[in-house]
Amino acid sequence: MRAMVWDGTGALKERDLPDPEPGPGEVRLVVRACGICRTDLHLIDGDLPPGGLPRVPGHEIVGVIDRLGPGVVDLSLGQRVGVGWLAHSCRRCPYCLAGHENLCDRPAFTGYTRDGGFATLAVAEARYVYPLDGIDLADTVVAPLLCAGLIGWRSLVMAGPHRKLGLYGFGAAGHIILQAARWQGAEVFVFTRPGDLAAQEFALTLGAAWAGSSEEPPPEPLDAAILYAPVGALVPAALAAVRKGGRVVCAGIHMSDIPAFPYTLLWGERQLVSVANLTRADALDFLRVVPLAGIRPEVTSYPLSQANRAIQDLRAGQVRGAAVLVP
Repeated sequence: MRAMVWDGTGALKERDLPDPEPGPGEVRLVVRACGICRTDLHLIDGDLPPGGLPRVPGHEIVGVIDRLGPGVVDLSLGQRVGVGWLAHSCRRCPYCLAGHENLCDRPAFTGYTRDGGFATLAVAEARYVYPLDGIDLADTVVAPLLCAGLIGWRSLVMAGPHRKLGLYGFGAAGHIILQAARWQGAEVFVFTRPGDLAAQEFALTLGAAWAGSSEEPPPEPLDAAILYAPVGALVPAALAAVRKGGRVVCAGIHMSDIPAFPYTLLWGERQLVSVANLTRADALDFLRVVPLAGIRPEVTSYPLSQANRAIQDLRAGQVRGAAVLVP
């Protein structure tokens, strides 16, 4: 198979690798599309501890099953499926036994601790493979739903009941969850990097009630805010933007340090929480919502061999919506 490989130095390298074979309880996919997530950048930039090298990144995979490992009975050859970030949970630790597999003590992650979808083939545990039969969208459009959408959905649910929702950062997750929140009936206020008028205009075209700089206060207090931008300095700003009793959700796997802030920003029973990974239930719930809400990600597609260019464009903020690789 062809793959873009991270060996811990420089850029991704294009390699020819042996075709992987599925083991017990696993399936193999012919990859049709794989989105590039901000977490892939954190891996390459060294923000995350190495999960094993060399590694094929990518955890927003859409593909078709071409091989079934022993014991797989709930999936079929030729079935179109998706694979996301959480690749395995132990099913034995206290978190798994309590139904919180996203907090598993011995997890595995697609494209981080096991090879992912920046390749022509990928192997995944069948328990963490999601049928896409009910989603009538192109493979490239579906790919960002498998992480930006799934983590975004978990953060939206965690934000709690809200009529006025703030989104800090307006990339892949932000533009998907704006659509979900609007479907729920919320007014959405979008905060972008200062001067990013293109992103602000994009948010308004998707139905945002207001869009402006992250350095600006919203025109009215928010019930909740979600941080998709991995910028710790935005936490005090978001706390200042929510009303008493409001909630701020940090949705990234990595964030720069949060600066000291006065207790008055937290006082008034405001809450600051984080989202960690996701559960299979999150995935199944969100994938049912996608056609009901008419969610449609906007994507820019790149050939697999141009993964480094796509990463550069994403890092520079030059991608509207999500970036997706196509083998």
